[in-house]
Amino acid sequence: MSPTTPLTDERSPLMQTLFGRLSWDAIPFYDPIILSTFVVTALLGLGLVTYLTRQRAWGPLWNDWFCSIDHKKIGIMYIVLGLVMLLRGFADAIMMRAQQAIAFGDSVGYLPPHHYDQIFTAHGVIMIFFVAMPFVTGLMNYVVPLQIGARDVAFPFLNNFSFWMTAAGAALVMASLFVGEFAMTGWLAYPPLSGPAYSPGVGVDYYIWALQIAGVGTLLSGVNLLVTIIKMRAPGMTLMKMPVFTWTALCTNVLIVAAFPVLTAVLGLLSLDRYVGTNFFTNDFGGNAMMYVNLIWIWGHPEVYILILPLFGVFSEIVSTFSGKRLFGYSSMVYATVCITILSYIVWLHHFFTMGSGASVNAFFGITTMIISIPTGAKMFNWLFTMYRGRIRFDLPMLWTMGFMLTFVTGGMTGVLLAVPPADFVLHNSLFLVAHFHHVIIGGVVFGTFAGINFWFPKVAGFKLDAFWGKVSFWCWLVGFYLAFMPLYVLGLMGMPRRSPTFQNPDFMPWMYIAAFGGVLMLCALASLAWTFWTSYRNRDALAVPGGDPWNGSTLEWSTPAPVPEWTFPRIPHVTARDDWGECKRAGDPWRAPDEYCDIEMPANTAHGLLIAGASFGLGFAMVWHIWWLAVLSFLAIPAIVALRAMRVIEPRIIKAAEVELADRRFRQQVASFAPATRADEETVRNRGVPDLSEFAG
Repeated sequence: MSPTTPLTDERSPLMQTLFGRLSWDAIPFYDPIILSTFVVTALLGLGLVTYLTRQRAWGPLWNDWFCSIDHKKIGIMYIVLGLVMLLRGFADAIMMRAQQAIAFGDSVGYLPPHHYDQIFTAHGVIMIFFVAMPFVTGLMNYVVPLQIGARDVAFPFLNNFSFWMTAAGAALVMASLFVGEFAMTGWLAYPPLSGPAYSPGVGVDYYIWALQIAGVGTLLSGVNLLVTIIKMRAPGMTLMKMPVFTWTALCTNVLIVAAFPVLTAVLGLLSLDRYVGTNFFTNDFGGNAMMYVNLIWIWGHPEVYILILPLFGVFSEIVSTFSGKRLFGYSSMVYATVCITILSYIVWLHHFFTMGSGASVNAFFGITTMIISIPTGAKMFNWLFTMYRGRIRFDLPMLWTMGFMLTFVTGGMTGVLLAVPPADFVLHNSLFLVAHFHHVIIGGVVFGTFAGINFWFPKVAGFKLDAFWGKVSFWCWLVGFYLAFMPLYVLGLMGMPRRSPTFQNPDFMPWMYIAAFGGVLMLCALASLAWTFWTSYRNRDALAVPGGDPWNGSTLEWSTPAPVPEWTFPRIPHVTARDDWGECKRAGDPWRAPDEYCDIEMPANTAHGLLIAGASFGLGFAMVWHIWWLAVLSFLAIPAIVALRAMRVIEPRIIKAAEVELADRRFRQQVASFAPATRADEETVRNRGVPDLSEFAG
């Protein structure tokens, strides 16, 4: 794109004061791709607003969702945010694939280099920060309090605030698509390329402020969930009685609390370089660009474990449930998770094999990087041993799990290969690396998220997802993924560099065509996923599982109705064993009513979190464009809203015991009226969420 600010600003001083660097030149009228995207987005947005207005949905949306501090609704909003941003990130991926498929020889393709670089950067940023992180955080938000027998998280208001800060960061990234430009630096924005000398426009500023705002939300969410798991477990639930998913969430949030302050600090130093000229990461005046690389990867490599650890927990729950067995090697699963958490802070230095370090340094970090594959391999074998001689049902969550195991093992093996310094010297800057990390991120995080969505969706919505269209989406994802990324291993071994929008070697062409076709299949997978949601909603009455236990699960969340009521549990359960719900099934009376019901105190909804996030968005946008008066007002608005929140006496809502008892007894009567679903009925309309207890082996 052309520069967003002319070299000579001919506007009046008043206009410069009011709008800073923002001018009509920031609107990319000259780019037909962006302009057409803007038109389509505006029309879709207008259509959505019109529909919601005609349905009179703004009041319920505002009161019941935007201002909600219910962990279940916040978890759902995280997932929705991740799905929306997935569409944007995948559109970037398709554009890059199309560019590389046609940009051969004399053809430069349809994307100018500066536009390709923006798409390249935005794709990485969006997929990590605004797709994978919302997916992971959403699953943890929804499931963890249910699994530990809590009514909500430790700090409900903070939970709402954390989500809206993440959404504000995503909104700032989306704004860069239509107003100005995004960074052209790669997703980690290495100096000196990200410094003011090489990136004088607003792209890097968009990057910094979007990640700073979203990072605050993620850090506070990590603190919140960490305290929730430590302090709010149901009576009797010791640490070694927690479900494996809760264990992985605990270790994930330890990593979040440890890693994200480093990201905040390093982006703060980079912003000082750009705004004040402090020269922390310049090549002169005492600066050192390598310090940025070291600091960003102190956060960056633990980040990949922040993403994958919760999904290891998801797969553990699924494998156990659909094998009809207790999870094999529970203790070793816990110890492996803790080992990965610790080792994730040692292996990050393998990113510096090419920095000129000596043989002993490279050998040490190469070996430690290989060592982290041992606890990961232990998890794989535990899942296989759980499946061994189990009565496996290949329902959709299990299919996603099988796809993950094959894909992640491939990505793990190539990762261990890259941990060998001599191999890494050859392959690190080739497409081989791209294939490796997509195998572990897509094969682990994306496949795991879709497995978790299909697994817990009946609990969230009260009805199952359509199995046929879900399987269509799965097979398109799996086949498309392998066609899209296995050729990249070949291209990497042939020497094709990564980050390049064009190539000259004719031997690369057939492999790029195969990769492009794989991308098309993955697009079909996304379309099938959207159709799955629609057709499932349309047929929700036939797919309803109000009994709440469609898969014959073992953990506490499956003891609640579907969808889960606001108060979650009529009485906080007393846990006596690991997989307490499974033990109740073995005892033969899982749906026994509590002896008595009590009033339940629930915190009141509030708009303060949304307002603070809105002010933060205003601050970020103002700092990007140097609109100083707006920056000052937005900055002052944040503590003002916080103070207003602190001064208000917010009375909790009291849900009367009689209301809770009525709803709970109606649920138990409903359960008694349903015919238990056998394994053969699981994917049929006969499954009403009440399993056949005689088939529960556990």
